[in-house]
Amino acid sequence: MERQWFLESVAADGSIVTRNIDQLPYRIGRDPDNHLAIAAVGLSRQHAYLTLDVSTSLKLTDLDSTNGSFVNRERIEGSCLLKVGDIIHFGTAEFRLKALEIGDENIAPPPTHTMVISPDVMLSEYFVAHEEEFIELLRGRGLTGAAQPIVHAADGSLFAYELLGRAKMPPLPNSPIRLFELAASLHREVELSVAFREYGLRAMAPHLNGHAVFVNTHPKETFTEEFYRSIRNVLKDFPHMNLVVEIHETAVTETAQMRVLAERLKDIGARFAYDDFGAGQARLNELGEIPAHFVKFDMALIREIDRASERKRRVVGDLVRLILDLGSIPLAEGVETEAEANVCRDIGFKLLQGYLTGRPVPVESFGPALDQTFPLGSQF
Repeated sequence: MERQWFLESVAADGSIVTRNIDQLPYRIGRDPDNHLAIAAVGLSRQHAYLTLDVSTSLKLTDLDSTNGSFVNRERIEGSCLLKVGDIIHFGTAEFRLKALEIGDENIAPPPTHTMVISPDVMLSEYFVAHEEEFIELLRGRGLTGAAQPIVHAADGSLFAYELLGRAKMPPLPNSPIRLFELAASLHREVELSVAFREYGLRAMAPHLNGHAVFVNTHPKETFTEEFYRSIRNVLKDFPHMNLVVEIHETAVTETAQMRVLAERLKDIGARFAYDDFGAGQARLNELGEIPAHFVKFDMALIREIDRASERKRRVVGDLVRLILDLGSIPLAEGVETEAEANVCRDIGFKLLQGYLTGRPVPVESFGPALDQTFPLGSQF
C-alpha cells in the first residue's frame, strides 16, 4: 500500500514539527533551494537526498558531506535503506522518519521550502531509536519471560519461582535492564513492568501446581491504583495463584503508603517481599513497622560470603536473625557456589536463589516436564 512519508523534528518550544516528503528525490542541505533547507554551520550546501528504493522503502544517500548523515546515531557511508521510526541526523539536525497510508488527512501539506534552524552541537537525542518496535512490544508482540527457581535452603526442594521479563523482538535488546533503560527514555517504565507481569503470570499460572510465584514491581507504580487493580485482576482470573509481590528497596521508605498497600494485598490474598535488602540503607525501622512475608537480601551481600571477613558474616547473620524475629522469611539472592550456600544455611537463611539452585527457564517451557526438574518440598 502506498505511503505518505514525512519527517518529524522538535521545535525550540518542545513541540513536534511535521514535514511531508512531498516529492522524490527529496533534497536536504544548507542551500535554500533544497526541499528541506537547514540553516546550520555543520551542514553542507547539498548534504543528502532521499529516494524511493525498488523495495518501496526510502533510501538515504549522503552526498559526501563534511559532517555526515547518521541513521540511529551511526554514520552512513554512501546510501542506506530506512524504515519507519528511524532517527536521522543531517549533521547535527535531528529528525524521525514516519509514514501514513495514503488518504490519512492528519497531516497538513507543508510549504514547498521549509527552513530549519539547527544548533551547532553534538548529535541531539530528541527521539528514541526503535520506539516503534518498543510500542509494539507493549502491545504484546515479542513479549516473553523467564522464571528462576527459589528453593528451600535445608534440602534444595522447590519453593517458588521468580518471574523475569524478557523480549524477543529484534532490534530491541533482550536484557530487561536495557529494555527498562529504553522505557525510561520514553517515560513508559510502568507500562513495560505491567506488560512483563501480565504476560508471564498468565503463561505460568496453569503450571505452578501450588508453588508461589514472585513478581517484580517498578518503583513508579508501586502505590498506584492501577498497580493494585492489575494484581487484583490477575488473582481474580487465577484465584488459587500463590502470589508474592516484590517491593523495591527504594519504595520501602514510604511507610504510610506501604502500610496501606500491605493491607490491600492481604485483602486480595497476595503476600509481599522486600527486594534488594542491603543494597541501600537497611530500612530497619520500616521492616519493624511493616514486616514483609519475605526479605530478599541483595546479592552484593551474598556474593563470596564464604570468603568474607568474620565481621561481615556476623553482620549478615545478625540481620538474618532480626528478620526471623520479625516473623519474616530471609532469602539469599545470587547464590552461585556450594560454599556460598553452606554459609547461607549456617547463618539462618531459609530460602536460596541463584545459578547454583537453578537458572532462569523460558515461561513457555512450563508444563509437567518442568515440574519434575526439582524435588518438591514443604511449603511455608
